[in-house]
Amino acid sequence: MKFSKYYLAALVSFTIWGFFSLALKPLHDYASLDILFYRVFFCAVIMSVISLLGRTKVLKENITIFKNFSPGQRQKITVLTLSGGFLLTANWFFFIYVMNHISVKAASFAYLVCPIMTTVIAFFVLDEKLSKWQWTAVLLSVLSCMLLSFSNIADIAYSLIVAASYAFYLVGQRQNVGLDKFLILTVQIIFSALLLLPFYPVYSEGVPTELSFYALIVVIAVVFTILPLFMNLYALQKVRSSTMGILLYINPLMNFVIALLYFHEPINMVQVAAYSLILLSIIVFNEKYIFGRRRNVIAG
Repeated sequence: MKFSKYYLAALVSFTIWGFFSLALKPLHDYASLDILFYRVFFCAVIMSVISLLGRTKVLKENITIFKNFSPGQRQKITVLTLSGGFLLTANWFFFIYVMNHISVKAASFAYLVCPIMTTVIAFFVLDEKLSKWQWTAVLLSVLSCMLLSFSNIADIAYSLIVAASYAFYLVGQRQNVGLDKFLILTVQIIFSALLLLPFYPVYSEGVPTELSFYALIVVIAVVFTILPLFMNLYALQKVRSSTMGILLYINPLMNFVIALLYFHEPINMVQVAAYSLILLSIIVFNEKYIFGRRRNVIAG
């Protein structure tokens, strides 16, 4: 397999998400639901404006393409797109809650479990085969999660919910083909906004008045939501779900380093060993890209 622009898009998207805590932590005084409400609403407005005003031709072309699909194809795309919007909504809420009310490391643990779930789901649902080296990487990942779970048993339930929601999203969107990826993401975000809208008057704690809140929400909407999600969907056109799952380890690794060096959260040797295994598993799983590419350069 060649190192491609799709693989690069996956790498960059997960690297961007690795810095998410820097924008999210300053909002810890706000309710998790309020952060989710404004994140989704701002994304929906921004993406709707872009699609309606800046990508009118693409919108019209995709409406025509959708109409020309068979009824079965239209139904499949509709179900995958709307279920994707639901899974994103669930993933975002629980991630924000865990990040701001449990710990950064607990949120990171969710994304340690997620790659394993994604790989296993893709193996059974999409019939994605893995090499012996990739299965070795998965086993290393399982071992690292077992090490971390012993010291974070109370966080496992939250972590599994966060992990499962994004794992199913990745696998589902791997099958969601035929239409423009930015348009699909726009529909998912709008659907998410519609799901949350009835809850806003009841569960919102009031309209924030601080300008810094809205500035951070715009950064979260554009930099940490629209951009990496679009790159994820773009990458899924050519990159397997199992590979995307393993690359997702970049996110918790970066979160772990930031939690340690920037937020000064406590650490023990078990966590150091577990995250070292995670780093090793990334290298082993992607050995074709890392060592194969190096061999090609030397041979050339």
